[in-house]
Amino acid sequence: MNNALYLRRRNKICLPAPEGTTPLPDQYLASLLKNIEGLGFTFSRVLIEACQRLTLEQLSLVYVRLVSDLQEAVGDKRPHKPMYPNFPTQVMEMSRRQLYLNAILHYVTSGRHIPVTEAKERLPILDNVNLKVIELGTLEEFEGLLAQIVGSNTSLSVQDREDVVLFFETYGSGIVRLLPEAIPQKETVAFVASLLMKHTENSTEFIARFCRTGTDILRLAVALSDGDLSLATATRFRSFSRSERGLLLALLERLANPVEEMLRWKGRWIRLGERLHPGEYAKRYPRVAEAFRLLRNDVPVPTFNSQVEKALVALDVIEAMRSLVTRPGELARRLDFLLRLDVATQESVLTSFAETAKSVSTPVLLQVMGHFRYRNALAPIRVFFPKGNLAKAFATANKLPNLSEALCLRLVGICEAALLERFRLLPSLGKVYVDPELVRYLVPFSQRSASKSFRTLVRGSRVPLPKATNVLRFFIWWKNGREQTDIDLSATMFDANFDYKDIISFYNLKGYGGCHSGDIMDAPKGASEFIDVTLQKVKEQKVRFIVMTLNSFSQQPFSELPECFAGWMARQKPESGEIYEPKTVQDRLDLTANTQIAIPLIIDVVSEEVIWCDMALKRNPRWSNHVHGNLKGVNLTLQALVDLKKTNLHELLSLHAVARGEKVASPELAETVFSVKSGLPFRHEEIASGYLV
Repeated sequence: MNNALYLRRRNKICLPAPEGTTPLPDQYLASLLKNIEGLGFTFSRVLIEACQRLTLEQLSLVYVRLVSDLQEAVGDKRPHKPMYPNFPTQVMEMSRRQLYLNAILHYVTSGRHIPVTEAKERLPILDNVNLKVIELGTLEEFEGLLAQIVGSNTSLSVQDREDVVLFFETYGSGIVRLLPEAIPQKETVAFVASLLMKHTENSTEFIARFCRTGTDILRLAVALSDGDLSLATATRFRSFSRSERGLLLALLERLANPVEEMLRWKGRWIRLGERLHPGEYAKRYPRVAEAFRLLRNDVPVPTFNSQVEKALVALDVIEAMRSLVTRPGELARRLDFLLRLDVATQESVLTSFAETAKSVSTPVLLQVMGHFRYRNALAPIRVFFPKGNLAKAFATANKLPNLSEALCLRLVGICEAALLERFRLLPSLGKVYVDPELVRYLVPFSQRSASKSFRTLVRGSRVPLPKATNVLRFFIWWKNGREQTDIDLSATMFDANFDYKDIISFYNLKGYGGCHSGDIMDAPKGASEFIDVTLQKVKEQKVRFIVMTLNSFSQQPFSELPECFAGWMARQKPESGEIYEPKTVQDRLDLTANTQIAIPLIIDVVSEEVIWCDMALKRNPRWSNHVHGNLKGVNLTLQALVDLKKTNLHELLSLHAVARGEKVASPELAETVFSVKSGLPFRHEEIASGYLV
């Protein structure tokens, strides 16, 4: 098993079978706990007692592996040496003139000149930090993680996919016993099928059971070619072996109407056909050969989508509904448009949706419910998050005409009724407590483009700052790619009206209660930059939001760097302890996207919350690659995330509580507790596989 994976997902580890005959002396375990305390962790009582039954050799092996995993988690494996080693005091005390001259010398020497400064001895850290408690895990729970990940009713993140691959590499053909009976996500089906083909001899039955549509088969070909399973971008298909071609063509041949399903992705299928050579197999798979012939020759074929679009262009809602009721999910996605198209048919649309809602997937029902619950209270801009492997957002003015509040509430009621009916079929939860704090955390509908991070959050979720936080310390660490690489860390400040106030960046090292550790433009062995922001001082300047931004000034995408990560610390006494103090790290994420600008998070200074962002922006080619060159994009991203209204975990889990048990007012009275304290909001695979069913 892999304790690094288990630790990251559950904050648990498994121990080897104890070989000791007498308990270990206390000093060994005390030393271990003292050392990991510096990384922000400790052991539970149960784990301590289990460790005492190990031999010294066993405990030593556990310790070495654990420290390495924890250092990786909090970013402590890399040397963090800013330009000014006595940051933040040194920067705050230096004149702007001297800071400017040092920066110029650094730039004209292409990053070779670093001001010579004697590092002063730092006080031991004086911050009081709540340590994260590591629990004792079991092999059974660890192995159950795979079923939760691939059984999630949402797309997989980069980290999810890497963890699934790790399971397959570890278990080989034995992986089959760990797979769940149902895999609701089509992208995950294709991904798992491709791994089964690579690592086992047991893929045929799985593929025959799960790959049932033309798009399923297309996704399998994409997965085998390491492409984008969301199909948001085209894939360059690799050459397939004869057995692989035979499998894909056989799957297509058994479809009832292969050409209609293939027309949805016509261009992709034509490209795939160039690799499958269907003409060579025309006698064995005649219907497939004919389907490819029709595609290549643009022979008109009536399809479901063409019939629906023809009716909508003619403003014939009733005719469109005749087709849409056969595909309830498509009807649900088009509800808002159908209701606006013809007021006279609204009752008919509502009735049809009510009759088919039970066949709509849980994630779609929750999204429809959230949309209509908040529809008439939407912000001045509408925000869209297109599918794909890159976390980008598009914004447009909100010109949606109002629908009556009564109509919206009826739609919310239809969704709730369908969900309650569905959830009642699940096992009872008994008396249930739902933590009110769960309203801060959004339901994980799609984590496809989420970055790998210390703790995984859903975009738009709000996490309270730790109590007694006085200073926010943003950080970044990177290493040169194929050439000299300059990554810039910035903190952009806005007021409550989203108007720009100030920035802490390489071209403005201090101001508004903050300071920058110095701009470094070359990182052959790695480099760090830091920004400190004093909360009370920015509040006094009427700052409401602070946007943490990362720009690749040298224009290499983050994906081309050997390593690049960023995050933030909550500090009480920033002059004490090391500049990079791992026990104070709250979030750390890897920057691996094919983009040059990233916005990891936003700080709401007034509510003292972190708004999780994890977004990317396109570089503005008309400007230098810094924040001011893309201030409009930063501003729109800020507004989008601050005003984002989506279904939250409290709403979802309250539906489960009502359907499957009895809600109670306190955790002491409950048999089932849904709480933030338990870490549930960060266990996305558990939520998506257990509560989005």
